[in-house]
Amino acid sequence: MVRTVISALVIVLWCIAPFYWMIVTAFRDVGFTYDTTPWPTHVTLANFETAFSTALGNHLGQAMLNSLFIGATVTVVALLFGISAAYALARLEFKGKGIISGAILAASMFPGVALITPLFQLFTNIGWMGTYQALIIPSISFALPLTVYTLTSFLREMPWDLEEAARIDGCTRVQAFRRVIMPLAAPAVFTTAILAFISSWNEYLISSQLSSDATQPVTVAIAGFAGSQPHVEPYTAIMAAGTIVTVPLVILVLIFQRRIVAGLTAGGVKG
Repeated sequence: MVRTVISALVIVLWCIAPFYWMIVTAFRDVGFTYDTTPWPTHVTLANFETAFSTALGNHLGQAMLNSLFIGATVTVVALLFGISAAYALARLEFKGKGIISGAILAASMFPGVALITPLFQLFTNIGWMGTYQALIIPSISFALPLTVYTLTSFLREMPWDLEEAARIDGCTRVQAFRRVIMPLAAPAVFTTAILAFISSWNEYLISSQLSSDATQPVTVAIAGFAGSQPHVEPYTAIMAAGTIVTVPLVILVLIFQRRIVAGLTAGGVKG
C-alpha cells in the first residue's frame, strides 16, 4: 500500500511539475526569466498583457477564437460520423466489417508528418491554403478514429435486450437508437467529445504549415510570439499564453472528471 502511494505521488509530481513551472514563469518579471526559485517571485501581470498585445504582433485572442471554432467543428463532425460508424461496427453484421475496422485503425496510426506535403499540395491546388477547412478536415481525420473506437467498445458491450425490447414495442432501428441507445451511451459520447476537442485544440504540426495569420490556432500563434524586448526570446510571455490556453482545459477536465472516468470505463465489464 505504501509503495503504491509513493508511486502515485511520484507520477503526479512528474506530471504536474512542468505545468507548475509554466505558471510560476508566467507571473515572473521578464528580467528574472531564468530565476530558479521554485516559488513565485517578482510577480507581475505584464506577461499576460504582452501575450494579448496586438502592437507586438501577438494575436492570442483571435487565435483562441480560431482554436475554439476549429475544435468545436471537429468535435461535432467527428461525433456525428463516429457515432453512426461505431453503431454499425458494434451492432450490425455485414461483409468487410473487419477490413473497415482495420482501415480505421491504420488511419489513426498514420504519421501526421507524412501528410503535410500532400495536404499542402492538395489545398494549394484547390485554393484552400490558409482557410479554416484546411485545418478542420485533417483534424477530423485524426479525431474520427478515436471517436469510432471509443464508442465501438462501449456499444459492443451494451445488452442487446434493450434495443430488442424497443423494437418489440414498435420502434424502428433508428428510433431505438435515438431513444434507448443514445441516452445510455451519453457518458461515452461526452468523454469522446472532450478527448476529440482536446486533440484538436493541441494540434500544431499540420496547422503550422496550412494556416494563415487570420486562421492560425493558439499553438501556432504562441510559437510565433514576440516579446517586449527585441532579439530576446519571450519565454515569460509564452508561458503566460500557455497558462491561458491550458488552465481552461484543466478546469474542464476537473469539473467533468467523473463523467470522463465513467465514459472510459463504461463497457469495460460485462453485465
